[in-house]
Amino acid sequence: MNRKNLGGALFVVLPFMLALVADLTLFLVFRDRLPERVASHFTGGGRADQYMGRDWYVLFSVLAFAVTGASWLLMAARWELYGRARQWLVASGFALAGFLGWLMAAALLANLDAATGPRGEALSVSLPMWHFAAALGAAALAGGAGMALAALRPAPEPLAGSGPGEGGPGGGGQTADGARIALTDGEVAGWARGAGSRWSLPLIVLLVVAGLAQTLLWRWDVGLPLLAAGLLLAAFARVYVVVDRRGITVSGMLRWPRVRVPLDRIESAGSRHISPFAEFGGWGYRVRPGGRGVVLRSGEGIVATLADGRKFAVTVDDSKTGAALLNTLVDRRRAGR
Repeated sequence: MNRKNLGGALFVVLPFMLALVADLTLFLVFRDRLPERVASHFTGGGRADQYMGRDWYVLFSVLAFAVTGASWLLMAARWELYGRARQWLVASGFALAGFLGWLMAAALLANLDAATGPRGEALSVSLPMWHFAAALGAAALAGGAGMALAALRPAPEPLAGSGPGEGGPGGGGQTADGARIALTDGEVAGWARGAGSRWSLPLIVLLVVAGLAQTLLWRWDVGLPLLAAGLLLAAFARVYVVVDRRGITVSGMLRWPRVRVPLDRIESAGSRHISPFAEFGGWGYRVRPGGRGVVLRSGEGIVATLADGRKFAVTVDDSKTGAALLNTLVDRRRAGR
């Protein structure tokens, strides 16, 4: 990792690091005024119903911010976002850190000077629901600051004609359907591109915020499914399409599970506009009579015709280049080269 990439990674995790430092600073300053077992979970009415030791509270805080920060860092590294889209990702990280930081600080301060029970647990501690609204306000302010800082920092731009998602044989995807890409004997070629949808990031942020708030402060049985849904959506909100001698491979952020169509099953490939709802009845990984596909949005995509007559489709930009390379590789396979 070079210095520029390292700086970009640190910038993405910066809000989570700041929120953790603020939370731990509060803990150290007020440690002597906290009960041995602090109230750590609250009912919908704000009454404390679960407790944890002070040392466990420190470990929990570190893990909470480390996991969320690592998740945002992974999205920034794997989603290949540029320009305005990357600014929104950074801003959403600032917003989440502000939201989570406020709630954890409010919960900690609510335990100050609390009377203790026979096992050292805090008594008569509550967290009024207005703190949730205040946390949303903190998230809005932090998100705005993150957006402003991201705009000031030069964002990476995709390289035309090279790199994952931008390059590949054929000079940027100007190849017509049915055309091939000229390759010399023994030459190896591959094509890769990321594809996603605009609605995924706001939905991920909403699910993660709601899941964390419920899990940490109110009902974990409601919060954990929401948090899991947000992280699962993050893993598959952006897919990576690879065309090479193995065929077509489509994977999510974690590279598994993945969908692969072997080259020996492909007869031909083309590029055309794909309408997910009209053709597949929805978005995501879809199966219908006569074919299947990975469709995250409306727009251009690769449509491969398989040996059994069925189709496989995936929505991705620069699909003409990917389809042309597929046709070339199919010809090579048939010629035994």
